[in-house]
Amino acid sequence: MSKSLTRVIRALQDHGVQITPLEMDEQTRTAQQAADAANCALDQIAKSVIFAGQTSGRAILFITAGGNQVDSSKASVAAGEPLAKADAGLIRAQTGFAIGGVAPIGHLTPVRAFFDARLLDFAQIWAAAGTPRHIFPIAPQQLLQISGAQIADFIA
Repeated sequence: MSKSLTRVIRALQDHGVQITPLEMDEQTRTAQQAADAANCALDQIAKSVIFAGQTSGRAILFITAGGNQVDSSKASVAAGEPLAKADAGLIRAQTGFAIGGVAPIGHLTPVRAFFDARLLDFAQIWAAAGTPRHIFPIAPQQLLQISGAQIADFIA
């Protein structure tokens, strides 16, 4: 089992959530691929979008519904600092995940996180579990709590 997947499982267990991520036959690198694999609506996919804080130099996570796009101006307002596109090196160094498998929980270092309220419209959502082939189902309220995210308006 990969270290990334192990960290996600541990983060779930540390919060009393007994969910086993599922290994999918197909890649789940994109929200559409994940929705197809999970047989759910696109907006039931919790995408983990990472930006780099230009003032702090830290990774900042935006957890959004699969069909939504993050508006960088609104995201900057929510984060309280200018944001730039995060490169693969920053994402890997601060979260421990590679692009295409970034989970909303289980990061190597704590990240500030913001949550798309659209995800709360569903009883169950799906998120990446640290690899391009693993996803896990969870109630959106549980993911909001475990991720330490705050609800914010950052959608285009």
